[in-house]
Amino acid sequence: MWGAPAEPADSYYQIRPESTDVPNTRFKIKPGKTLSVRKWQAAFTQEGFLDMGKTLNRIQQGGIHPTIRGEVWEFLLGCYDPKSTFEEREQIRQRRRTQYASWKQECKQMFPVIGSGGFITAPVITEKGQPILDPLVLQETNLGEDSDFFKELESRGPLDKKVIQWMLTLHQIGLDVNRTDRTLVFYEKKENLSKLWDILALYAWIDDDVGYCQGMSDLCSPMIMLLEDEADAFWCFERLMRRLRGNFRSTGRSVGVEAQLTHLASITQIIDPKLHHHLENLGGGDYLFAIRMIMVQFRREFSFCDSLYLWEMMWALEYDPEMYSLYEEPEFEGEKTEGSSKGKPKSIKQCGKYERENIKNGGNSAEGPLPISVFLVASVLKDKSSKLMTEARGLDDVVKILNDITGNLDAKKACTGAMKLHKKYLKKQAKK
Repeated sequence: MWGAPAEPADSYYQIRPESTDVPNTRFKIKPGKTLSVRKWQAAFTQEGFLDMGKTLNRIQQGGIHPTIRGEVWEFLLGCYDPKSTFEEREQIRQRRRTQYASWKQECKQMFPVIGSGGFITAPVITEKGQPILDPLVLQETNLGEDSDFFKELESRGPLDKKVIQWMLTLHQIGLDVNRTDRTLVFYEKKENLSKLWDILALYAWIDDDVGYCQGMSDLCSPMIMLLEDEADAFWCFERLMRRLRGNFRSTGRSVGVEAQLTHLASITQIIDPKLHHHLENLGGGDYLFAIRMIMVQFRREFSFCDSLYLWEMMWALEYDPEMYSLYEEPEFEGEKTEGSSKGKPKSIKQCGKYERENIKNGGNSAEGPLPISVFLVASVLKDKSSKLMTEARGLDDVVKILNDITGNLDAKKACTGAMKLHKKYLKKQAKK
């Protein structure tokens, strides 16, 4: 079965017994509301066409049953067109697996640790492309000073600038992999850490513009837990990055996420002007204290299981039926400008509730409609407005108050709050 989870259904979010982290999980399977295996299978016709409208409604009511989460995510993230058949999707899957294997082989030829079951946490070359024969490097790579790799690296002459940049990134990916979700039983196996490193290393190679940035490991980690085949997990992550890569793009002077923070400031100014004024007086008018929430999509503010529930709720609310077609344009030229429309008008019944509101009310900025994550942050700020107004005397206090919410947020309640703020924001914008 395609979307079979990599581990037993609930094992990927089990906390290691010795961990001090308490899994304050609020997500519960709700009979009659959660998208069950039976309801999911019934949503397909005999040929394989998926009724996305009914599926989205079910997800918005109670999330997705863990046993089918991976395969449902593939549709929510635009890996597959709901209007395709079982056979067409299988052909696409095999083509993508072949493409992934080709990229992986290309990377392995440049650095043989790729696909070896290991990963590195120390730099292997200098900024000029010369090998670093550090004992830690030799131990991690299992290559040895006399290996063909280091000999070839020395005799190869000047490396291509792209290759140098990529190889300089590999140890940083390894350091981040070592810190990602390490309280989970899943990562007791080194092969799973290695799989996460391989996927991120490949992504860094093929995305010339953004490459790898800190935070991507938090976004990729759930994919390898939910999807057994490494290539399938890669493509699911790649589709998620189509949504989010703009946040990671750096121009030297600014990072892409700053645009989202500017929108967050505008929303708060309209929804809660007193709070916005207070934050400005504290020196937080740039809203940089909220950068983590947007960059890694609340992975740190929710328990692991609840963050998955939040993500699928967000994606279901934002779902755009044109997403697959947009993403199938030439690689990385089809980055999602949510709300962009081509050809015939989209079927509003097949859109998520948030997307429908944007279509009805014209909630588009010049870059397209704002992602729901911005309204989620605004909802959290509004919920903590009284505490922030009375207790925050500096930015350190703001950060502490927001850190205190970790593990104590309800995903469905947060999405409901974000939707209410979104509707209120659109109405106030319309009156301008």
